[in-house]
Amino acid sequence: MAHHAHLAPGPWVVGLTLAVALFAVTYGWGWMRLRLFTSNPLPAWRTASMFAGLAATWLAVASPIGAGDEHLLTFHMVQHLLLMTIAPPLIFLGEPGLAVWHGAARPPLRAAFTRSPLWPRLGGFAKALGQPAVCWLAATATLVGWHIPAAFALAMRSPAGHAVEQASFLVSGLLFWWPVVWPWPSRSEPQWSTVLYLFLATLPCDILSGFLVFSDRVAYPVYLSTSSPLAVLGDQQCAGALMWTVVTLVYLVAGTIVSTQLLVWPSARPRLAEV
Repeated sequence: MAHHAHLAPGPWVVGLTLAVALFAVTYGWGWMRLRLFTSNPLPAWRTASMFAGLAATWLAVASPIGAGDEHLLTFHMVQHLLLMTIAPPLIFLGEPGLAVWHGAARPPLRAAFTRSPLWPRLGGFAKALGQPAVCWLAATATLVGWHIPAAFALAMRSPAGHAVEQASFLVSGLLFWWPVVWPWPSRSEPQWSTVLYLFLATLPCDILSGFLVFSDRVAYPVYLSTSSPLAVLGDQQCAGALMWTVVTLVYLVAGTIVSTQLLVWPSARPRLAEV
């Protein structure tokens, strides 16, 4: 069976580990510079959120969870939830753009870049990319596309396909949460449409998880080579229930926070340190 178990100690995992470590160091350096040289630094809870998001990303790919989906769909679902539902909002709440901007770029370079024509273009690109319809469609297409049995089997049998699947989960997750969190340099206030956005995002997840829970057929025959049909079906139902529960809870919490901001603190979005 040509599964991707050999990915675990390979360059993809090593590269991700090094990238996460480098990003964490750069972020930490920027966070310290913000605390030392600005009057409105990032609070400690944002730093904790950032490192929790990086840890979730690493766990999804480089820990045994990353290779466990060879044997269990539940492991695949944990990986999918970490990369699309858990890690992205935690990373964005840490304001990585602001911390890295101050950690990696010297003040003269920042001043020159913000006065250049590239700065407003970058803002325009971020605004266009953060359109809710674009982000919703990207996340939904990724979710549905990789759970089509043929695409799922390809990712299971091909190291390159598995790496692309993992990367697309994370990228689409970051896109999805962009118009919810609006990290720096975005500038937006909470809106009621965000609550609707989160509700609509639960629908494809509910359909997929409901199918996995209530179907009496094995959706992904690739697992039949390692377990009995009854065990595979039970694993499939567990994976669907996990997705249903986690997505519902996370989106409910996010919607509640946004609603609270709108009802109690209309201008509650913190004004972070300017560049």
